[in-house]
Amino acid sequence: MATSLGAWLVASATALVILGASIAPFLAPAYIRLEQDRVGVGALTGYGPSELDAIAGSLIGDLVLWRGDFDVAVAGTPVLTDRERSHMRDVRGVFAGFFALVALAAVVLVVAARRAAGTEARAAMWRAVSGGARGLAVAIAVVGTVAVLAFDAAFEVFHRLFFSSGSYTFDPRTDRLVQLFPESFWFETSTVVGVVTLVVALVTIWRARRQTANRAASPVLTTSRA
Repeated sequence: MATSLGAWLVASATALVILGASIAPFLAPAYIRLEQDRVGVGALTGYGPSELDAIAGSLIGDLVLWRGDFDVAVAGTPVLTDRERSHMRDVRGVFAGFFALVALAAVVLVVAARRAAGTEARAAMWRAVSGGARGLAVAIAVVGTVAVLAFDAAFEVFHRLFFSSGSYTFDPRTDRLVQLFPESFWFETSTVVGVVTLVVALVTIWRARRQTANRAASPVLTTSRA
């Protein structure tokens, strides 16, 4: 923890773990269905509540747990076309890569905590944690502001970064994927995820600063007892 590289690794790992932990709850089928009801997906698709429940559970299971190949069907008719399923496979690859990084980041934090022997080393570790959380909070504030002011442009840039051109464009009049997950769904979900991430980052900063202050004060307390 004495080196700048070690501090940078801990800071980066902290940001990744906070982001991953903030996103994960919103992958639950229960949230997906709640938000779909909010934005009127039933009217867009013509599916009833039980059908939407089954579709959400199947798609999230395939996305997160790799249970299938996004081939959910309603009354024997596939919900997604081959092109939509191909895009979902691409999405699954991005999610797998991201959460693999989150898992690695968690390991980095555990190792750093175990190796931080002594008051000064632990204080340095907590300062790095605070720095990572602070950097993430600033990034979320900036990205969130841009997204609110120009969501369409931000959404397009995000897809261009992670997916090949043309593979993510669909017609909301005919394609089920964008009817099941319309733009309003993504706008509201991105907003809530951003708020949760920001809150978790701020709590982490507060906790890290308290730990750092306690570590700094402990030698004084020990001396006063002598």
